[in-house]
Amino acid sequence: MTTKPPSPWDKASIRTDDVRKRENTGRRQEATPPREPRPAVRHEGGNKQELRYYGLNAVQAVFAQRPEAIRKLYLSEARIPQLQPLLSWCVKNRIGYRVVEETDLGKLAASSHHEGVVADVLRVEPLALSTWLQTLPQGPVLALWLDGVGNPHNFGAILRSAAHFGVAAILQSQDSTLAVSGAAARVAEGGAERVPLVRMQDRHEALAALRAAGFKLAATVVRGGADLFAAQLPQRLVYVMGAEGEGMDDTLARACDLQLSIPGTGAVESLNVAAATAVFLAQWRR
Repeated sequence: MTTKPPSPWDKASIRTDDVRKRENTGRRQEATPPREPRPAVRHEGGNKQELRYYGLNAVQAVFAQRPEAIRKLYLSEARIPQLQPLLSWCVKNRIGYRVVEETDLGKLAASSHHEGVVADVLRVEPLALSTWLQTLPQGPVLALWLDGVGNPHNFGAILRSAAHFGVAAILQSQDSTLAVSGAAARVAEGGAERVPLVRMQDRHEALAALRAAGFKLAATVVRGGADLFAAQLPQRLVYVMGAEGEGMDDTLARACDLQLSIPGTGAVESLNVAAATAVFLAQWRR
């Protein structure tokens, strides 16, 4: 029997499995474009000058109030039509933005409540009390003094109510650690950009300066205060709200001009600080 001479085509039939795997891998790499690397996850404390916002209303409020504070934007593909003005502004001002997957947004925000958009923005430093007082108009003014409030979700809810009812500022003591965070900004739904924070120094000096500007101070207490709904509230008023668990500092409460309580059925001990704040603010606006 005559042996058929080998054909060049027969070489393909005797290639090793390793050769086939290398060739197939090369073909797949040629056919598939390289993926962009995933955005680096930076925790909120990484850059002290920047803050990571997330949530549609929170990011849009920054764009409306201080667009120059936006440093980087991440969004899902589904948000492109709704955020087109912001994207155009980013292009014009050479601010980087990236369209990423939902899972990446969740990692960037460290939350599943990102609503399809995350932004790195510059922080706003609190105003000095004297600076804020100089900006106030004549007539009715309402402010909040938060004494020991620390939960970011409660803080965000307070900011939202404060913006809704036209609060002129949120006052903080010198040693307060309360600050706007990504979580607080999301819960505030844009309110974090509407209500300035004011840092006070010495408590006694702050009380004197506020009274010199025509303010009365009202301590909000769980029990023992005057009925909020029957009280005659002054036009220039600072509500002092206590911490979620411990309540207000007794010394500060005694230093206030009024002590007010929200009457209820007694079925529960009290409202939480965010809900109580909304009630107090609404009553002043009546």
